[in-house]
Amino acid sequence: MPRPGLPKLIATDLDGTLVRSDDTVSTFTHATLDRVRAAGIPVVGATGRGPRLAELTRNDIRTADFLVMAGGGRVVDQTDPAGPVVLRDERLGGEVLAELLTSLEQVVGPLTVMVEALDAPNAPLWGDHDPTWPYQDAFEARNRRDCLADDVIKAFARSADHDVDVLLATAREIIPPELATLTQAGLGFIEITPPGVDKGSGLAVVAQALGVDPAEVLVFGDMPNDLPMFEWAGWSRVAVTNAHQTVRAAADEITLRNDDDGVAIYLDRLLSR
Repeated sequence: MPRPGLPKLIATDLDGTLVRSDDTVSTFTHATLDRVRAAGIPVVGATGRGPRLAELTRNDIRTADFLVMAGGGRVVDQTDPAGPVVLRDERLGGEVLAELLTSLEQVVGPLTVMVEALDAPNAPLWGDHDPTWPYQDAFEARNRRDCLADDVIKAFARSADHDVDVLLATAREIIPPELATLTQAGLGFIEITPPGVDKGSGLAVVAQALGVDPAEVLVFGDMPNDLPMFEWAGWSRVAVTNAHQTVRAAADEITLRNDDDGVAIYLDRLLSR
């Protein structure tokens, strides 16, 4: 158990928060997270990355006891010596997604759509080619009918005519939360996950497994997909300086930006009190 005055669980977003702009995690950050675990505090990596990027995620947060992936849809317990145990695996029906996209396109016009459907390591996304997508090497062009033939882990949608925050606000007016969860993670696309799936509900699965109250959880984030985690956790909600304005507004505290190891700086000071 951690000493009095410390949280009982710490969760951090990765890209834009723990991971620097050059896609690296510093030696100082890794060492600081080792100290967190040595202090008896479980560490959770909470990310929008899907299970196909599990190995990359484990490398970026090597000390993680749990992973909350796919924006909360996949939760993995990594503490079992026999191997990772999946605690949550949510999918969105292809037919439901097709109807949602049709409704949205009737209002905003044509969308570029990609889906994440596969668990295999480094499996590609499927869908419409978009030159703005930053990970072209992990993409395979497919028509929408094929993409939505089965359930998907999550979907990405972009409008050439609407800012991503405007598109997100419009989509939330059209698509009720009972059908899907909508957010954005800084890639220029809105993200569509199953209803009830977000980082907050994913982290709640971890907390329940450990018997930890939300009031005892410290979280770090930078983008709107971190807001449900901020709303759920109660020990402190910390945004990096480079965070989206909505995340900064929701934060209890602000730390340095990701490129300056803001998460590790905050945790180092916390452990040194």
